Amino acid sequence: MTTADTTHEAQLRERVVAGLGAAGVAGPFGTLEPMLGGHSGLTYRIAGADEEFVVKSVPPGQKAIGRHDMLRQARIMTALADTDVPVPGIRATDESEPAWFAMDLVRGESLEPVLDDPAVEPSLAAARMRRAAEILPVLHGVALDSLPVDGEVLSPTAELKRWARTMAAVPSELVPDAERFESLLAARIPDAVDPVLVHGDYRLGNILSDGTDPAALIDWEIWSPGDPRVELGWFLVFADGTNFPGVGRVVEGLPTAEELIDIYSAAAGPLTDFTWFDALGRFKMAAIMGHNLRRHREGRHHDPAQEQLPDTINRLIVTGIERLA
Repeated sequence: MTTADTTHEAQLRERVVAGLGAAGVAGPFGTLEPMLGGHSGLTYRIAGADEEFVVKSVPPGQKAIGRHDMLRQARIMTALADTDVPVPGIRATDESEPAWFAMDLVRGESLEPVLDDPAVEPSLAAARMRRAAEILPVLHGVALDSLPVDGEVLSPTAELKRWARTMAAVPSELVPDAERFESLLAARIPDAVDPVLVHGDYRLGNILSDGTDPAALIDWEIWSPGDPRVELGWFLVFADGTNFPGVGRVVEGLPTAEELIDIYSAAAGPLTDFTWFDALGRFKMAAIMGHNLRRHREGRHHDPAQEQLPDTINRLIVTGIERLA
């Protein structure tokens, strides 16, 4: 840790302690302990006399824009506090630069069964996946006019354009047949349905689970109003370990995509044109992985584990094309 990092953390701790104290939280307070994981800002843990909190802060020198807009995350979680969507309680916010907020530390596991270590026991993984499919229509059922919506609705067309830009920045040799995949998607874009609140990265890796129950949905960096089928299609990518050869694992007994769709539809109503959104989820993941592999090979973010991605990228593209051809 550099001197600048230490100075930043010392100054941030002073502000956090003052903010939590003003919110009625009893001290004394411990140190700010960095927490690993996440790619949007800095995340810390801090303890008061009887409670523990997670603090998310804009990195020094960064603007509170996009993924670094910490207060935007705090606003949506505050708005959801009185709904049936499980979110951490927001306890303090600070708009001065660099902005930060503190939320309750929620106990639980946020593990992706087909990707993360340690491996989740199969029956527990299956139960968590079914519960996540039950919670998703609750999220999508929250009235948009009750939320601090601050952006345009992401239609299926807008979603495809968004990830096509990411894919276009990846050398073609890293994403074979991506151009054909995009053309097939572009040729049959479904009509939009009424927009809902979309988390943007809904999966078990972003759900803190207490046993089988979802205790908190976290990481709200890219929430928006959008098409619910985009969210479900993304969730299903992580329900099948065969999507991730060389990177993930097959977990026996996980619910099938059809079962998860049925669970969702039982509360949200029947889905139309879902095959397209199933393929879009694969296109999105292939674009993200291709982007990460490119950054590694260019030396912008050295991570030898990225060299395991080509088989998964190819699998996602091949199976996506099969769904559309």
